[in-house]
Amino acid sequence: MMTSRFDFIKTKLPGAVIAQRKRNDDTRGYFSRFYCANEFRDAGYELPIAQINHSMTERRGTVRGLHFQRSPHSEVKLVSCLKGEVFDVAVDLRADSPTFLQWHAETLSEDNARSFYIPEGFAHGFQALTDECELLYLHSVTFTPQAEGGVNIMDNSLSISWPLDITTLSDRDRSFPPIDPDFARLKP
Repeated sequence: MMTSRFDFIKTKLPGAVIAQRKRNDDTRGYFSRFYCANEFRDAGYELPIAQINHSMTERRGTVRGLHFQRSPHSEVKLVSCLKGEVFDVAVDLRADSPTFLQWHAETLSEDNARSFYIPEGFAHGFQALTDECELLYLHSVTFTPQAEGGVNIMDNSLSISWPLDITTLSDRDRSFPPIDPDFARLKP
């Protein structure tokens, strides 16, 4: 029997978990597994990989997000930091969820060997805590532009405590509206 390469740490948001990778260090450096379908499935987390994305954020303080995909293109994401350090945020937007509009943030870095598993029905974004941050995203579905949506990162109903002053934000992300009473909660 093979030893698990992950510890799964639950967050306050049902379904959102941290996958703590177990590294094997030796004189050459280290080895760690980013994903194993069998281990994730055995722990109750499905992630059929349909797309893998890689991003690089040049400047500390930059925020990307908060993005989501609407049903039937809702996605599961597994986010890992390859270089630098980020404040990674998931916001629960699920219909009928007891944690609707609650968020969880996790520091992901090249050193802490953590990945953030974000289920369907969540918005996702991050702030770069260092210059030149690189992230790797595993997605359960391919990107569908007409299904994309977003929430404004400064929405008062979320009250996200971004750790740094926001230095850079795209025009698209800045234009996302705040959540209002008519917000259509996400259905998986």
